Amino acid sequence: MAELSTVARPYAKAAFEYALSQGKLAEWSNMLAAAANAVSDPAVQNVLSNPAVSHDQKAGVINDICPDLDENGRNFVQTLSEVSRLSLFPQIAEQFETLKAEQEKMVEVEITSAYELTNEQQTKLAQALQKRLNREIKIQTQVDKSLIGGVLIHAGDTVIDGSVRGKLAKLAEAMNS
Repeated sequence: MAELSTVARPYAKAAFEYALSQGKLAEWSNMLAAAANAVSDPAVQNVLSNPAVSHDQKAGVINDICPDLDENGRNFVQTLSEVSRLSLFPQIAEQFETLKAEQEKMVEVEITSAYELTNEQQTKLAQALQKRLNREIKIQTQVDKSLIGGVLIHAGDTVIDGSVRGKLAKLAEAMNS
């Protein structure tokens, strides 16, 4: 069977293109996140996997849990229900957010450092990354003492390892080859 993210891709792309054309990226982002949370609930999963429950009833459950859906959102839920794809909402929401971030020229950056970064250090890193990636930067930081020193940066598919641990690993590899 195809990977869930592969199956979810056309639905995420369709939702994104519609939301973009209507100028409703934020609304659809919220709607998809709410639906993803709803289908992640074990009680809802039991209903969605029950073959005795009709597609209309399954869509109704999601629509009841997410009352802020507009008419097009409810139609989207109904469409997914009719093709038995309601369980894909988490993957659809994730891919929608990726497309939205790309459209808005924004990237989430995860910075792992050996020690807590000051606001000034975070600002300098954000400015350098913004210049390098040519995108707006949204930083999340965490501390990992095993890095010894330096930082490990994850920005989408890009990884920048400026940690002492990483440099020691490269040195050990060079010495062993």
